[in-house]
Amino acid sequence: MRFIVALWRLAIAGLCFAGTYEAWSKPQYWVYFTFQTGLVLGIVMLWAGAATLLKGIQPPAWLKGCVTLYAVVTALVAFLLMPPDDPAYVPQVIGIMTNTMLHKIAPIMAAVDFVLADPHRRFRWHYMFSWLAYFPLYLGFVLIRAAVWPGSGPAAGGSPYPYDFIDLDTLGWQGFAVSCGRLAIAFAVLSLVIWLIDRILPVRSIVG
Repeated sequence: MRFIVALWRLAIAGLCFAGTYEAWSKPQYWVYFTFQTGLVLGIVMLWAGAATLLKGIQPPAWLKGCVTLYAVVTALVAFLLMPPDDPAYVPQVIGIMTNTMLHKIAPIMAAVDFVLADPHRRFRWHYMFSWLAYFPLYLGFVLIRAAVWPGSGPAAGGSPYPYDFIDLDTLGWQGFAVSCGRLAIAFAVLSLVIWLIDRILPVRSIVG
């Protein structure tokens, strides 16, 4: 079973790296939330898969919980807020669109890995708050980049805002604040849910 878990984790890493490969030739794509979190998820899963295979040191509980949270966020945003991908424009690897790999398949597999293959009751209560630090840092990065390079893309027309729901030019400051506030609340709720799931599940991993 250990080898199956290792292969599962390495497969997640492979999906993440395949899903983010566009950004290496188009640096403006790194402004996307999903490219940033997908790359980190891939690195952590590569670490976890190699450690499982070689019986080495696993990623810290805080880091594993953090990437799981943002994997869940990525999947929910993809399913609920983003329009369907057009196969005519989205690259494919082994017949699967890279956006599907990064936004849906890898996050779902990461959530399954967290539930079934991780030991539990390792999260301290304050993890659910420190995990959220990335969100304001990401927003700050987007705003600073937009101010410094206003026509840098990657959105249509050269807009530097990667998503409509954080597009300051369209929403204005009030709309931007409301949208970000709603997202922050949703992130906080999901963070609490993941912390509670960790507390509910058995200490020993279910598989592996």
